[in-house]
Amino acid sequence: MSAVPPFSASDAIIACQGLSKHFGGVRAFTDVAFQARRGEVTAVIGDNGAGKSTLIRCLVGVHVPDGGSIVFDGHEHPFSNPDGARKAGIETVHQNLALIDELTVAQNLFLNREIVRRIGPFTLLDRKAMRTQARAMLSRLSINVPSINQRVRRLSGGQRQAISICRAVGSGAKLVVMDEPTAALGVQETANVEALIRRLREQSVSVILVSHNFDQVRRLSDQIWVMRAGRMAATVRASETSGNELVALVTGAA
Repeated sequence: MSAVPPFSASDAIIACQGLSKHFGGVRAFTDVAFQARRGEVTAVIGDNGAGKSTLIRCLVGVHVPDGGSIVFDGHEHPFSNPDGARKAGIETVHQNLALIDELTVAQNLFLNREIVRRIGPFTLLDRKAMRTQARAMLSRLSINVPSINQRVRRLSGGQRQAISICRAVGSGAKLVVMDEPTAALGVQETANVEALIRRLREQSVSVILVSHNFDQVRRLSDQIWVMRAGRMAATVRASETSGNELVALVTGAA
């Protein structure tokens, strides 16, 4: 176990220092330092109300912090909205997945980033190109679905989660943020999503994982950050810690 280290962005895809966020008289977190290394899976854990979800929302532009600095890929931000973060290379996979049930797999993969072609004064969707690229995106991450023309509402929870992650990576994201990606999944589907996260790391895609599942965090993560009562309490390498130590860090017993 170690205390939170001094701010250093030399090997970080994203880093923050002195970050604070309040909502009226309610303090979400204060003076937070955090960083996620390039090509690693970085976990953020903490009890309910610790501030981890608000921290993540500040990193991806949902909230604008009240103070502090954020550096992403060597450039200082923060982002004023999620679109700014997305254009810079940060994609977020939310618990609700943000998929459209009545659209096909291919249509969901290109939602709000459709490929078009121009014929004279007209702009048309290039459905063939989107289907071709959709197959390539799924193949790259070894994702199995019945068909790219299958409507998403007919897919299992694990397949839907995989499509959401694939869409994030397919846009060229440098960093993918996942909020409880397996919370509603069964054992086999959880294993499939965890395998997908490992493949992202193998392909040098940086991941921030928010999870209450300490066993999962230790299986998947390289680095674990612990938030407690609105502050960053500690950071540890996953290979050097135990479930009991993580519990102690979260509760303040350590």
